Amino acid sequence: QVQLVESGGGLVQAGGSLRLSCVASGRTLSSYAMGWFRQAPGKEREFLSGISRSGGSIYSPASVKGRFTISRDNAKNTVYLQMNNLKPEDTAVYYCAASDAILAPTISGRYNYWGQGTQVTVSS
Repeated sequence: QVQLVESGGGLVQAGGSLRLSCVASGRTLSSYAMGWFRQAPGKEREFLSGISRSGGSIYSPASVKGRFTISRDNAKNTVYLQMNNLKPEDTAVYYCAASDAILAPTISGRYNYWGQGTQVTVSS
C-alpha cells in the first residue's frame, strides 16, 4: 500500500504559477503510474495529466496542455505538477493518484490510491 500527500496549493492571481508536489510513502513510487486530477464544486473529477512508471510517457488533455506539466523524481518518491498561466476556472481541489498500470490511465476508477487533495484558488 502507498500513502500520497499533496502540497503546494494556495491562493494565486490569474496568470500566476504554482507547483504541486505529491510525496509517496509506504512503497516506492516507481511501482506506479501517476496522475493528477482536480475537482471543482459541483463538477466531476477531471483528469489533468499522467506519467508512466518510468516517466517516459506523459499525457495531458488539450484543455491543460501547454499550461500544466507533470514530472516525477522516483529517487525522491515525488511527483510534481507545474501549473502556469493559471485562470480562475482552474480553482479546484487537486489530487494525485497512483495506478498499478504501466501507463497512466485517464480514468479515475483505474487508480488504486489517492491523496487527500490540496486546494488551488485562482483570483481574477
